[in-house]
Amino acid sequence: MKIELTDQQKERQAEYRAFTDAEIFPLANQFDQEERVPLELIKKMAELGYLGTIIPKEHGGSELDMITYGLLNEEIGRGCSSVRSLLTVHGMASYSINRWGKAALKEKWLPQMAAGDVLGAFALTEPDIGSDAKNIQTTAELDGDTYILNGHKKWITYAQIAHLFVLFVQVNKKPLAILVERDTPGLTITPMYGLLGTRASLLAELKFDNCKVPKTNSLAGLGFGFLAVAASALDVGRYSVACGSVGIGQACLEASLQYADERKQFGVPLKKHQLIRQMLANMITNVKAARLLCYQAGYLKDINHPSSTNETLLAKYFASTMANKVASDAVQIHGANGCASEYPVQRYFRDAKVMEIIEGSSQMQQILIARTGYETF
Repeated sequence: MKIELTDQQKERQAEYRAFTDAEIFPLANQFDQEERVPLELIKKMAELGYLGTIIPKEHGGSELDMITYGLLNEEIGRGCSSVRSLLTVHGMASYSINRWGKAALKEKWLPQMAAGDVLGAFALTEPDIGSDAKNIQTTAELDGDTYILNGHKKWITYAQIAHLFVLFVQVNKKPLAILVERDTPGLTITPMYGLLGTRASLLAELKFDNCKVPKTNSLAGLGFGFLAVAASALDVGRYSVACGSVGIGQACLEASLQYADERKQFGVPLKKHQLIRQMLANMITNVKAARLLCYQAGYLKDINHPSSTNETLLAKYFASTMANKVASDAVQIHGANGCASEYPVQRYFRDAKVMEIIEGSSQMQQILIARTGYETF
């Protein structure tokens, strides 16, 4: 089996890399310090079609193959994980609507999401509920043709500016996914600041106090909120995070190679020291291994292979743990400079830790991999 990108995929990869180098990388530390991604940058991404990559062409999207979508996530993630996080949650929201929404919801929201006029977010996690998503406490009560929502969501990426939320609730202990617009009366959005990593990803808490939402905003139907909508969207999200983690690893590798070439200790460049060479060799090996796992997962998604979800679990687990190890070594190679704000490796180090938590912690990935491994691997 030959694993090689097509000419079109290589062209896209070069485009994404050039955009990241010009528009994201030079300002990424500023985004991190200011804890925000400028709307002007999001607008540029929308104009280039980056927000509609997994939306069908009939609804205004570019409908990329999954490997190309992964390349976009890797390159944007190489520049700034906070910016890449928008691709993740906006993609999860648009994917949920496209796969599980009725025609009217698709026609209303997907063209606006592809154009970037509407930004989507994924509202699952709560203050007391993370991986145990089946026991969320936010509720909805049906009153005629309207659901009345009450509850509290937390750690919702890009909720500070999102226009539309894919919200998960319990209706008489049955899970439901439903669309909630930002300006819905009774919805309060409180920004979150001071995070360890992905500090610019505009997280917020959502509080619902008798919010009234039309029943027609439901996705998939009552009882299918988790096993259908959430599970399939999280699969897309994990793939995005896995590829973004490869981007972090690649950024660490590039920064370390440059620093080891320029920095001298004991009269010779760092790259001449055997232990530094060992760290660089391990970086190169692990980044490439993680990238190949992502390519495999993307390929299997494109052909609708039954093991694609399991391969995505492997890719997300390995790539996120890889990013943490590589980022740690990058800081070590930089020494004291690795702890300084003017060097990006300190940001990579903090962002990498977040990759092991979002879209399912490393421990949850291990549990799921072990659970399915007896039958599929």
